[in-house]
Amino acid sequence: MIKAIFFDIDGTLTTKDSKVLASTWEAVRLAQEQGILCGVATGRGPVKIDERIDHLPLDIFVTYNGQLVYTQTEDIYQRPFSAEVLQQIVDFADEDHRQIIFGGRRHVEGSNLMKWSQNTLVKQIAAWMPNWFPVRTARHLLQSFSPNRKKGRYQQLEILQGPIYQCVLFSAETESAKLMKRLPECSFQRSNPYSVDIVPKNGSKYHGILEFTKAAGIELTEVMAFGDHYNDIEMIQKVGIGVAMGNGLPEVKAQADYVTDSNEKDGIYQALKHFEII
Repeated sequence: MIKAIFFDIDGTLTTKDSKVLASTWEAVRLAQEQGILCGVATGRGPVKIDERIDHLPLDIFVTYNGQLVYTQTEDIYQRPFSAEVLQQIVDFADEDHRQIIFGGRRHVEGSNLMKWSQNTLVKQIAAWMPNWFPVRTARHLLQSFSPNRKKGRYQQLEILQGPIYQCVLFSAETESAKLMKRLPECSFQRSNPYSVDIVPKNGSKYHGILEFTKAAGIELTEVMAFGDHYNDIEMIQKVGIGVAMGNGLPEVKAQADYVTDSNEKDGIYQALKHFEII
């Protein structure tokens, strides 16, 4: 029996226009009426998350790829970077003149380019960008000609005085091995070809969901999860029912228990009907 359902946001819970379909609203309502908890498992942070989910009333928030988990009334799990690892990230970003933002509980700070890239409208535009977009070339140009090449650009950010749960780095997929070597105490989660989410070692949406199940006293077999991209694969593999969206990557679909319709065509409602949850 399913007792909790988690949805990725971009490409899953919301459409390319960042809206929640009427069918998804109805599916969530029907599930909640049966006492099933509904939530998000997202790489996004809590800042403006109500806007990100089109104000859909949810129960649980697994944010920053599992590093910050909470309900409407209480915090369940918090796992920020250690001071030592955070300093390693700051040093790397400064020395290599990288575009990066640092995510705290109530705000983000860092590169204006990266903060702008988290905007919902920009996410919509990015969804239409071709796969051959030269991320690596753009990154090199920014490293060489950025107007913010001053020494210690990030060292004095006020946000670094508090807990940081995730960093988002402008990064091509081709430099994954370099990042793992440079920042061995971190894990890297991707939801698009243009940037990478950096979290504490072994951090993931799955681990955030696991912490929630411990607190709620339910089993992973009683959890259902929906997703479409690389950072959704682990949770889809390990929960009771893992669902890939029809618009998802082939690698995600290959690991799912079920492939539903797309985020534009009532995929969430259709899957919940298929499993007779609603």
